Formats: sequence, structure tokens, C-alpha cells
Amino acid sequence: MVTTAQHSLPDAPEAAVAAADSPLRRLGPNWYATIMGTAILATAGNALPFRSPVLRPALTVAWALAAVALVVLLVARAGHWRGHRDQARAHLRDPAVAPFYGCFAMAVLAVGGATVAVGQDVIGATAALAVGTVLWSVGTLLSLLVAAGVPYLMVVRHRIEGVHTASPVWLLPVVAPMVSAALGPQLIPHLPAGQARTAMLLGCYAMFGLSLLATLMLLPLVLTRLLVHGPLPSALTPTLFLVLGPLGQSTTAVNQLADVAPGATDARYAHAFEAFAVVYGVPVMGFALLWLALATALVLRAARAGMPFAMTWWGFTFPVGTCVTGAAGLARHTGLDALGWLAAGLFVLLVGAWATAACHTLRGLLTGSLLAAPVRPALD
Repeated sequence: MVTTAQHSLPDAPEAAVAAADSPLRRLGPNWYATIMGTAILATAGNALPFRSPVLRPALTVAWALAAVALVVLLVARAGHWRGHRDQARAHLRDPAVAPFYGCFAMAVLAVGGATVAVGQDVIGATAALAVGTVLWSVGTLLSLLVAAGVPYLMVVRHRIEGVHTASPVWLLPVVAPMVSAALGPQLIPHLPAGQARTAMLLGCYAMFGLSLLATLMLLPLVLTRLLVHGPLPSALTPTLFLVLGPLGQSTTAVNQLADVAPGATDARYAHAFEAFAVVYGVPVMGFALLWLALATALVLRAARAGMPFAMTWWGFTFPVGTCVTGAAGLARHTGLDALGWLAAGLFVLLVGAWATAACHTLRGLLTGSLLAAPVRPALD
């Protein structure tokens, strides 16, 4: 995220200078990516077809970290909006920052999903379901709002100068409803049988379609930008991994929905949904692996050129995690061991990516460099 330096006049009041220098002023919506990347550790690890006595406690720790971080960041972002409303509005007007509001919705959803999947070990199944239901409901409303609102801002307020400005970040708002579609099946078995379950099931499929079609419109712009204008700037290169998000999450969604379809609709549609999960998921996972190879090659190229750490490195986490849950779902429905091992391999990659991003972020917070004010020129 790019921030604008706030230069104060020599006689500016001290309070105004302090407000301009406040780290809270530079706390943008992109920070929700840290919560997404941490919560997906719990959800992805829980989805693996393999079990380990040491894995479950580690997943519980990841869920707890994500839940605490969500509360802290919500409070901090509320302070940002209250104390730095001008900067908050500037973020919405900035086409490079506004799409990160999709991370807000997905962070809420991701913590809710991890609570149902793993948090019940700590707070109990009933409380976990209640928290998960609230967070899914709030996150879904937010996801639909950003999926419509951010593209609206891009059309009427933002100045998009050409295809060369296209970015994988543009996918963030429209992929948020796909996260809702993938996590909604956790709640369907707990709804009353009949109309409630059917409505929830088809509503999740509608959000799947909403997100998928929007992604199919935006993805060609991203690929065209790469082919015509070359690699992204090194600091933005990690955002190429964001393309994996809608691919892995859509595969996860169709497999999760197929699991609960028999209890939410009649047998004809339930069998069709189960077949669709495999017929759709396998080709999409194939393309996801192709994109993973391309994105990795470009990241390695940027790393050799001295790619600096930026918050964009969190793009290595959540999208890879969705591929873990997608591959695990396919393994479950096909019975193919190779897909289970693919999920395990991707999970190892996810853990390494999370550890790298988390260590750099923690160091940046401790040193103050991540939220530091731009250096001002000396006044004569």
C-alpha cells in the first residue's frame, strides 16, 4: 500500500503534527490479510485427510491467534476511522487500496470458519457454532457489499488509466462471496430441514456463481497486463498468488456444498452437485497448479533482483490455503490418494509462507518500520 507523506508547516499545532505522525493513520485495510493468512492455517490443516497428534493443538493456536488479532485490528481500524477520517476516505478513493476492503470481509469469514472447525475444542461446539454463525452472517453481508461497492467506486470514482494498471488485487472484492459460499456448508446441517437448508444451499451456489463470473471477467485483464507490459514491480509480485484464491476457494466451495447437498435437496440434485464438484474441481485445480508454477517463477525472479518485504507477502498464505482445502475436498470425493498428498504438500508450503510473512511482519512492527511515517526533508 502506498501512503502519501504528510508535510506540516513550521507553525502547525503540535497536536496536528502528532496526528499526522500516528502509526494508526497508516493502518490500512490490507492488514486484514494477516488474519486471513493465520485463520486459513486452522481451516486448511483441519481439512487434511491425514491426522497427527501434534497437528490439532497447533491448529488451535493458529485459530486463537487469528481470533485475537481480529479483535485487536477491528478496534484499531475503528480508531483509524474515528481519528483519521480523511485518510480512511482517501483509501476508498485510491484504486490501489480500496480493493483491500475485500480482506475485511474475508478476515471475518475466515475466523468464523476456523472457529467452527477448530475453536470448538476450546470454547465448545455450541459456542463455536454461535460465533461462527454470527461471523458468517456479518462477513457475508460485508462480502456482498464490497463485491458491489468496490467495482462501483472503480467505475465512478477511481481513475483507471489503462490495462497496464490492472492488478490481481482487483480480485479481492469479488472473491469475498466465494469465501462465504465455501464456509456456508458448515452451518447448513444445523438449520431446520426443508426450506431453510435448501435456501442456504442454493444461496451459497448463487454466491459461488457471482464470484466465479466476476473473476472470469477480471482475470483476463490481469493476464493481458502481464503479457503486454511484463512482470509486476517487485514489491507487487507476491500479489500474483492472489489469483489462486478464487481457484482454490471455488473448488473448496463446490466440494463442501456437495457434502451437505443430500440433507438439503432431493437425491437428483444431490447426485448432480456431487458430480459437479469433481467435474469442475479437477480442471480448476489443474489450472491453479499451472498458475502456482508461473507465479512462483516470477517471485523467484523478483527475489533475485532484491524483492523487498511488504505486506503483499501475505498473499502467499490465504490463496495457497484455499488450494489445500480444494485439493482435500477432491481427495475426499474421488478417493484418490494423490490428491491427498497434494493437499499435504500445499499445506507444508502454506506453513512456510505463513512463517516467513509472520516473522517479517513481527519484526517490522517491533522496529516500527511497517507503520513508520515517510521521511520528511529537512526544513531550512
